[in-house]
Amino acid sequence: MHVQMRARRAAAALAAALTWAGLLAGCTSHGLDDVLGKAPAPEEFISVTPDDGSRAVPAGRRLRVRVPSGRLESVTVVRSLDAQDSPVPGHLSADGLLWEPDAPRLVLAAKYTVDVVALDVRGRRSARHAVFTTFVPDRRFIGYLTPEDRSTVGTGMIVSLQFNRAIENRAAVERAVRVTARPAVEIRPHWFGNDRLDFRPEEYWKPGTTVTVALRLRDVEGAPGVYGLQYKTVSFAVGRSQVSLVDASAHTMKVRRDGELIATVPITAGAPGTTTYNGKMVVMEMLKVTRMDSRTVGFGGEYDIPDVPHALRLTGSGTFLHGNYWAPDAPGHVNVSHGCVGLRDVRGGGSDTPAGWFYDRSLVGDVVEVVGSDDKKVAPDNGLGGWNMSWSRWKAGGAAA
Repeated sequence: MHVQMRARRAAAALAAALTWAGLLAGCTSHGLDDVLGKAPAPEEFISVTPDDGSRAVPAGRRLRVRVPSGRLESVTVVRSLDAQDSPVPGHLSADGLLWEPDAPRLVLAAKYTVDVVALDVRGRRSARHAVFTTFVPDRRFIGYLTPEDRSTVGTGMIVSLQFNRAIENRAAVERAVRVTARPAVEIRPHWFGNDRLDFRPEEYWKPGTTVTVALRLRDVEGAPGVYGLQYKTVSFAVGRSQVSLVDASAHTMKVRRDGELIATVPITAGAPGTTTYNGKMVVMEMLKVTRMDSRTVGFGGEYDIPDVPHALRLTGSGTFLHGNYWAPDAPGHVNVSHGCVGLRDVRGGGSDTPAGWFYDRSLVGDVVEVVGSDDKKVAPDNGLGGWNMSWSRWKAGGAAA
């Protein structure tokens, strides 16, 4: 009897040992981690693209986080750029297997840190940390913008970007600049050569319009190996309408405010041989006093006036509307200038003179149109002369489809 009981106990112990051995064997063949409840290795289960440790990743690569099954529980991406950290917003696919950033392009010259937590089909968590850096370009381009941010301008203002490098991929750069208005109006781009991009509506802006310029040029490849630097938004307000009509043959300037004639001012324009351009010009800058040296505009040493008062620049080539104190009898009677439009003034500039009165009532962006001169029409790219181009021709100057 005792022998039988000992035999049964030995058999049971042997069976238990064999069962545990079989379980261990099963763990070995099917993965001990499954039995012990551990999640699979994170680098095998969670895929981060670009790979952890990648360097010089181009902007065209896509950032993606994937799992083959289960679901992504959380994805946190931080971008470090110019000593500042910012979160990268993104979204999960409907099945929870894929995360992508909302903005598909990577930012150049940045470090990306990715932290992921995922659940497999059994609800076990895995976590992965990855870091990669993007390509740092040697050369950059920027666009110098007219007008200034938060300025109030006249209704003739043209948005102009002058680039510091020649742009070969004009379509890509054009698409990275968005100009909008409130109230809305159609605004179209026009390229002048390969380094200047202007924007304007068909007609002058309506008073009270707010214009916003979104520059999304950062990391846009403007030419082989040359990438944009700017990512900012600026805006400006359009003030009242003021359009002045200079009649060079009649020696007068009629100033209209919001369509109403408010003054007729005597002027002197370009003398024979140095006539004033015809056409629509836009006030580009306003200088209370400036020096005018004929050698800077191709006239040799014919004049050098150190204190020209109330000067409003109309073209890039040097046409101004300004106060004239050295020929006080010319305005209203005879054209004596080297191409500028002169209004009577006094040395140092007087507030009660025609030049002072006009200066005090002007804005950058106001329109001055010249007629009756024996000269050609001002070129559309000379200053902000784009209003001298037909709308159909202007629209044909864009590069993006």
